[in-house]
Amino acid sequence: MVTDSNAALDALGDPQRREILRLLGDGDKPVHALAEALPISRPAVSRHLRVLKAAGLVDQRAEGTERIYSLEAAGVAAVQSYLESVWGEAITRFRILAENTTPVTGDR
Repeated sequence: MVTDSNAALDALGDPQRREILRLLGDGDKPVHALAEALPISRPAVSRHLRVLKAAGLVDQRAEGTERIYSLEAAGVAAVQSYLESVWGEAITRFRILAENTTPVTGDR
């Protein structure tokens, strides 16, 4: 589980990992299904999944001989919370600026 958003944000720095998360957003999937949807090898997908799991963004469960991966709600929530805090502050600053700016008219 992610204790803060740093590990999760670091993990999201790779486009293949972001694509894996997007694919898992459609539902739980085994490694082979993820590998079929990506332009990288199955071992590479497994390495990316280990990073995502260590960052608390995905979880796995065993079903027979397969490992099924899913999004980890707590990790996704940590990233969402971080982004909302950053954007929340930015939106407040933009609103204050807009409210305190005199519009420019066409006549000068």
